[in-house]
Amino acid sequence: MLLTENAVKVLNKRYYRKDESGNLLEDWHKMITRVAENIAGGDMEQGMKFYSLLDSGYFLPNSPTLMNAGVDLQQLSACFVLPIDDSMDSIFEAVKNAALIHKSGGGTGFSFNRLREANSRVRSTNGVSSGPISFLKVFNAATDAVKQGGTRRGANMAILNVDHPDIMDFIVCKADTRELTNFNLSIGITEAFMQAVSQDENYDLVSPHTGKRVGKQNAREVFSLIVDMAHKNGEPGIVFLDRINQANPTPAVGRIESTNPCGEQPLLPNEACNLGSINLSLLVDGDSIDFDKLREVVRDSVDFLDAVIEQSQFPLPQIDEMARSNRKIGLGVMGWADLLFQLNIPYASDAAVELAAKIMEAVDFAAKQRSMELAMQKGSFPNFPLSIYAKGDIERQSIEHNWDELLVNIQKHGIRNATLTTIAPTGTISMIADTSSGVEPQFSLAFVKTVMDGEKLIYVNKHFEAALSERGLLTPELLEKVSQRGSITHLDEIPQDMKDIFQTAHDISPEWHIRMQAAFQAYTDNAVSKTINFPHDATVEDIRSAYELAYQLGCKGVTVYRDGSRENQVLSVGTSTPSGVVSDRRVAPRMRPEITHGVTQRLETGCGHMYVTINTDEQGACEIFVQMGKVGGCASAQLEAIARLSSLALRSQIKIDAIIRQLKGIRCQSPMWNKGKMITSCGDAVGQALENFLSLHRSGDFKSINFQIDTSLADNDTPTRRSAALCPDCSTTIEHVEGCLKCPSCGWSKC
Repeated sequence: MLLTENAVKVLNKRYYRKDESGNLLEDWHKMITRVAENIAGGDMEQGMKFYSLLDSGYFLPNSPTLMNAGVDLQQLSACFVLPIDDSMDSIFEAVKNAALIHKSGGGTGFSFNRLREANSRVRSTNGVSSGPISFLKVFNAATDAVKQGGTRRGANMAILNVDHPDIMDFIVCKADTRELTNFNLSIGITEAFMQAVSQDENYDLVSPHTGKRVGKQNAREVFSLIVDMAHKNGEPGIVFLDRINQANPTPAVGRIESTNPCGEQPLLPNEACNLGSINLSLLVDGDSIDFDKLREVVRDSVDFLDAVIEQSQFPLPQIDEMARSNRKIGLGVMGWADLLFQLNIPYASDAAVELAAKIMEAVDFAAKQRSMELAMQKGSFPNFPLSIYAKGDIERQSIEHNWDELLVNIQKHGIRNATLTTIAPTGTISMIADTSSGVEPQFSLAFVKTVMDGEKLIYVNKHFEAALSERGLLTPELLEKVSQRGSITHLDEIPQDMKDIFQTAHDISPEWHIRMQAAFQAYTDNAVSKTINFPHDATVEDIRSAYELAYQLGCKGVTVYRDGSRENQVLSVGTSTPSGVVSDRRVAPRMRPEITHGVTQRLETGCGHMYVTINTDEQGACEIFVQMGKVGGCASAQLEAIARLSSLALRSQIKIDAIIRQLKGIRCQSPMWNKGKMITSCGDAVGQALENFLSLHRSGDFKSINFQIDTSLADNDTPTRRSAALCPDCSTTIEHVEGCLKCPSCGWSKC
């Protein structure tokens, strides 16, 4: 496979083995040889087949398989679900087990629904329960302490059912974005609840401890709160648990309570799943798709993923037992947007939606057919007699395949894997394959990357670049304009037919995002990881309509993101200021004026008297100075560093609230009380000084200073403004795709 510069960088940093000094021990061929030989388990013929499959670029497994196959860890699965029962033993056993999974490179999902509600009586201690949210914070703190695979922190999913008595508190528990930073949250939605929403009725809240009704809530009010919070910052998402359990392949084994961190893999407690994706963009043959080749790739990919189960060393014995009893795999796709570019089909079109269903049906049918053949050779998954396959309850609508015949044969011969298809985030593996992520539209057609000595390079989607070249439009000036927003809708130089084809995530209405998700979901055993992108000026009603449409069209869950809604976003690529002037990709601090005005506060710290001066210019707070008694040396240097960086942030239009959150609560060994408040460190003191300053302004006691805050990030900002987070590793714009944050430049991701 021909690797791009970005692919090589990602592989060097995150995948290739290194010695103790950090020197590379592998290249592409050595890595895929290691993986192929290990997964083949010593079978030379299989090993050669798997090597060819990986080197072709048609298929790549999930990252843990590429990283860990053939090394001591040998933990090859990406996603796990752990049970939490209503006891301290179970809760802290789950904390320990989650830590072990995060250490091995996996993510975890939990249902907190079995935990009794807050203030419920605990008979064993004659006290009251603190409720699921308090324990959610314990899990979050434990995740902070474990660095996942040496490269990133573990990701978690927390689900609480809509009929839990603490549901209202759970819905808003991430209103403060400083809280629960290692968790994605979703509400478990039932069919009964959706009916109550439709009819504006109350529904019962049920204590998980006693099973008794303990109250009622109005369904529309609860649904409205979910929508309001999703509009504010994208959380919580929703999962349709009843719908998920209708497709549960082994209902006699247990009920599905939770999903993995990105929501696309519903799992029973103590289950795991290994994932992989087919690169659809390589299957374009002229103006059509090579379905024969697709079928061949699916069959080889199923062989690979099934073999992964045999070679996996699962982190816990109970997970090992469940994984081998159900043998779930999740084969998905990537490169969907690039395929549409090649075929000149708009993403937001009936033609694209129909093609999505046709392709996914072909993948699903070929996968099940091959799994049936493997069952004839090696045996069905052990829980097959308890599955819906054995009873003939599985359903698929036919487009071009004889499902009735296949399902009859599965009942007769068995099937090797309880599930076969999942559309998972493809994050870094799509970068390695040089294709678009999962089934998402392209987030940006061009982006700027800053390299050595501040040089800026423009990276352009290869299919878009080829189209520009073919029409004689490829110029550095045009690419610069495209990179400023990532989209071409605003450019008069681009013909309309190209604008129709080369759509990006923010060019596409939420309705088409959801219709596409539903098309893939119709032929996917598990679920689809996808972000429904909204513009900054989207209304609460827009979010509500999207949730309702997702329910109507058969989706199993929804993740939404309104551009710029997360407080930790800062102005970045393609931003348009309120004046309409397009800004540079990176944030630059404004110049300090000759004269500033401000106030000085005195605070008592464990190191002595601290004096914090905060000055303002015409746009608001612009600088901080910190002085402390006779302190010198390292302590003085640290205080100066805090002041300089805080000043830089203020002049770069970072919200004061955001700076306060970073500084407050930092602890040292010498805390000190100051006017009834504990100051835990010098950094905490600066944070409290900023908080006092902000409080004075908001109370109106600061009228003498021309103080304006966050004008560039106000809620009534112009809807054309685009904002985005910056990658912490390379400062490139982060994309919100597949339920995750992803850097298109260096491969950093966070789910």
